[in-house]
Amino acid sequence: MNKRAFVLSIAGFDPSAGAGVLADIKTFEQQETYGFGVCSAITFQDESYFEGVNWLDNEQIIHQAKLLFDKYSIDFVKIGLIQSLQNLDEIISTLLSWNPNLKIIWDPILKASAGFDFHSEINVVLLEKILEKIYLITPNLLEVRQLIQGEFSDEEKALKLSEFCQVYLKGGHSENAFCEDILLVENQKFYFKSERIPDGEKHGSGCVLSSAITANLAKSLSIQQACANAKLYMNQILKSNPNLLAYHFQT
Repeated sequence: MNKRAFVLSIAGFDPSAGAGVLADIKTFEQQETYGFGVCSAITFQDESYFEGVNWLDNEQIIHQAKLLFDKYSIDFVKIGLIQSLQNLDEIISTLLSWNPNLKIIWDPILKASAGFDFHSEINVVLLEKILEKIYLITPNLLEVRQLIQGEFSDEEKALKLSEFCQVYLKGGHSENAFCEDILLVENQKFYFKSERIPDGEKHGSGCVLSSAITANLAKSLSIQQACANAKLYMNQILKSNPNLLAYHFQT
């Protein structure tokens, strides 16, 4: 039996399991890695309604992660919902002090799909400091518009982020008849295009795509192949049923 890579998600606890750490763990499992989970917040929600959030402080988050890093070799971490950029910066610095070769994938959750704002203002200087420490950021179109202000196209905004780290821009929020994602890495662009799926909207789809990329990277795939595999997996779960909660299948 092949040994599986260990992958860690630091994310919020969504009781519906459509998003956050529970969705990440399901994705890690189906991508044939072993997923660890650290809770960063407890949300009060279902797949269509968001009522509120109870944040865990950094000491609690770091304490959860430290026990895992002490025992296991973890080289890939996906980070989702975090209270603030200041908290995120401290967490990332701590993780890198434990493993300087750690690759961190950040899915910048700024707003719940039900409309709740987590982060309304972005400290640009702190954002750039964080980006320099991570391996990949995976914003959707709405998030890249909030992260980078100004009269630029979405792709130009992603290019500005790519000055600091690699970027996977998720295009699911476009109004086109198709969905096109863009990977920006080492001054190159790679496009991942798919048709829109009827009744394909899913709660937590951004979480799933980012965690699928992370899992495939942990399996030693190139970033281009990891993103391609994750995109195929994403399309599979979008077609899994007509409801907002996706079914996960092994590819």
